[in-house]
Amino acid sequence: MASNGAATTLTGNLRHRIDSRNGNGIGNGNGNEGGKMTNKDFHSGDGGGYYYKGFRKASCMRWTVEDVAHVARYHWIPCVFAMGLLFFMGVEYTLRMVPPASPPFDLGFALTRPVHRVLSSWPELNTLLAALNTVFVGMQTTYILWSWLIEGRPRATISALFMFTCRGILGYSTQLPLPQGFLGSEMDFPVGNVSFFLFFSGHVAGSVIASLDMRRMRRWGMAWMFDFLNLLQAIRLLGTRGHYTIDLAVGVGAGILFDSLAGHYYEASQRKNIEDTKLAKTFA
Repeated sequence: MASNGAATTLTGNLRHRIDSRNGNGIGNGNGNEGGKMTNKDFHSGDGGGYYYKGFRKASCMRWTVEDVAHVARYHWIPCVFAMGLLFFMGVEYTLRMVPPASPPFDLGFALTRPVHRVLSSWPELNTLLAALNTVFVGMQTTYILWSWLIEGRPRATISALFMFTCRGILGYSTQLPLPQGFLGSEMDFPVGNVSFFLFFSGHVAGSVIASLDMRRMRRWGMAWMFDFLNLLQAIRLLGTRGHYTIDLAVGVGAGILFDSLAGHYYEASQRKNIEDTKLAKTFA
């Protein structure tokens, strides 16, 4: 490291080091942030464009065993996902694909075969569970509307509007076939054995939106209760073949995504209102 107090150039290292002699962080103050190589020339050959010379200055060329060990210890989650990437690449490229005339393979259906057998042979239990699930959907809806109409917090409602609109677009765009062995019930939401979009699960996404809002308000008990009921709901939906596994998984992701988007929208609108108010006072 340089002794003149300047930050070192090892910006691309896997871990952020601090110069113990000057206390400056790596990559600050030298215009070389983000591991960018500054030794860049213009190449006027065929096609023109820029090229980098001296790949020894590349970020990866500065990695050390200590850096790799640091990542493995303190950033093990990305390491696990990296191994998952390699594993599923092998699975994907060697898997026998499902023929067009065959029903899709669904791991959730395979795991819930006992549930499906019980509900198939016991219609009254299927109807009872459907009714309870409809009550749970009512709880989600009531909470989301309550947070807006009574508490004056519209974020969860905005999130639900975003989510259900997107669900309608995607559900209509790709209309999946009804799973074989589907166990319908007039007590299930939507009540009356009406048609519905399979992709993605609004039941699951709505529950996630409500649970996230509960956590923001530190209503931990309610949030954990909703998560547990959502898990039971997912098991039931798989057992009745009311949704594919991918519908439920994307439902969780959709709830998180649209809650985040609604938060950004709400915060941006609040900032705009504040700016408009300041502007109005300026010209008042």
